[in-house]
Amino acid sequence: QLQLAESGGGLVQPGGSLRLSCTASGASFDDIHIGWFRQAPGKEREAVSCISSSSTVTTYNRAVKGRFTISRNNFRNTVYLQMDNLKPEDTAVYYCARRSGCNIGPFRPADYSDWGQGTQVTVSM
Repeated sequence: QLQLAESGGGLVQPGGSLRLSCTASGASFDDIHIGWFRQAPGKEREAVSCISSSSTVTTYNRAVKGRFTISRNNFRNTVYLQMDNLKPEDTAVYYCARRSGCNIGPFRPADYSDWGQGTQVTVSM
């Protein structure tokens, strides 16, 4: 069974950067699309980004496009989310999950599975 573990979160000032990692174990990783979503306190879950199994397709929501970059290293069973020029509104718990496809739209729980415990990202002075 696929298990995903997020790491790399922390406290950063506005304008700063973080790189999140999503490491997989327990099942084949090379043929799986991986997406990131986030949830801020009191808010609905929000799709952030997605990368296809072969890295040929990457998608981003409008709020992060141009600031976040998703990538993967299938030899290391890891997907990365490089987050630059962070804003206070990026504060949330970030999760990675298996995706059936890499479209970006309103978060639909049925599109995501096997997410981990999440990693907290806080953007504040």
